[in-house]
Amino acid sequence: MKILLLSPNRVITPYPVYPIGLDYVAGSIPTGHEVRVADLNVTSLAALDCLLADFAPDIIGISCRNLDNTEVANSRSFIQEYTDLVSRLRSRSDAIIVIGGSGFSIMPRQMLSELGADYGMVGEGERFGLLVEAIAAGKPPAETIPGIIGQQTDDQITTPVPWHGEQTRNFSKSSEHAGFYLEKGGMLNLQSKRGCSFKCIYCSYPAIEGAVHRLYVPETVAETALRLQEAGAKYLFITDSAFNSDIQHSLAVARAFKEVGVTIPWGGFFAPVKLPQDYFSTLAECGLSHVEFGTESLSNTVLKSYRKPFRVSDVFTAHAQARDARLHVAHYFLLGGPGETMETLAESLDNAEQLEKTVFFFFTGMRIYPQTALYDIALQEGLITDTTDLLVPVFYHNPNIPDYQAIEDLVKERAAGRINWVVGSGEEQSGVTVTKLHERGFVGPLWEYLAR
Repeated sequence: MKILLLSPNRVITPYPVYPIGLDYVAGSIPTGHEVRVADLNVTSLAALDCLLADFAPDIIGISCRNLDNTEVANSRSFIQEYTDLVSRLRSRSDAIIVIGGSGFSIMPRQMLSELGADYGMVGEGERFGLLVEAIAAGKPPAETIPGIIGQQTDDQITTPVPWHGEQTRNFSKSSEHAGFYLEKGGMLNLQSKRGCSFKCIYCSYPAIEGAVHRLYVPETVAETALRLQEAGAKYLFITDSAFNSDIQHSLAVARAFKEVGVTIPWGGFFAPVKLPQDYFSTLAECGLSHVEFGTESLSNTVLKSYRKPFRVSDVFTAHAQARDARLHVAHYFLLGGPGETMETLAESLDNAEQLEKTVFFFFTGMRIYPQTALYDIALQEGLITDTTDLLVPVFYHNPNIPDYQAIEDLVKERAAGRINWVVGSGEEQSGVTVTKLHERGFVGPLWEYLAR
């Protein structure tokens, strides 16, 4: 069978993100099938039309990475873009259309109905290979494969089923889309595990990948990293929800990097939890250069409400450890969630002023997703009902705060004159700046140039 895999994500702010999920989907397809990949960051819609005509796929798989940009002040939903894409494909191809990806798995039944695809994959994409084989054999995938849903029945599972089978990443440095990311900053990515054991109230990771870690063999992760380096990658970003959520495993992965000869810098998301004293110095010796802390707040009241596994003192300690290891450090904040008040907000900003040589990214408003504790809180408080359409971005309304603008006004007032205090994503200007630096040969996320 002829199979076309599509990445529709065209967001490049602050930098383009390689579609790692499609590598694993492609790797799940048994030999004997012809596979093409089209990334809409590279392939224009006109070129896609030509590809559909020339290749004539039997199955089209679309990976929906995000539902929206999760920003309340500059909210942007991607649902219409996905719907328009499916409509375009329908008008030009008779292929069976399958939707998957992390965004899809958050609200699979609603997404499948809205987009009008034939099938959806709930959870990880490796089951796509089973779907291909079922279709090739004339069997109904939704009735025979856990995690596959169709349009016709209502009693199918819509909670992600963790994948425990073989995982093969099919990365090709000669592919057109790989070349794009290698040229635009040289950043590629990889995973060291799936699943998240944290219980943050707003996060959809446990719902997508499960709440139990499935750890990759450190040597296997390192070998993948080395292949990416040999393909031309100049920087690696680890896409785990938090690289250090399993401390010993993350140390083993880092040491494996050094042992196999990975020499390019790398970074990832970290939780500022209690860590061994030499944790960051060990990782720095193994190539770690950037630490992005999911701090969210510097008020213990709010951290407890968010169900974070750390407190303010832990943040200060982890920050100092990372800085002592001469690492670049950034902190991400999520303001205005349950438990936030104008007083806790001021407390967070006061504490932020005590952290040196870092960058702060302040995001306002907490997006409500199903299968999260925040959804239950919003339901109990009457902010939503069980029939509320959450495909449209809906944010938690905090009764203790006048409105989101009050939060943004206070943060912007405190951020005035501080280049290292970034409110939101920085919008398009940050993307323009990063693109120019990448064109000049700089690599990595580049926020370290804002650190003060």
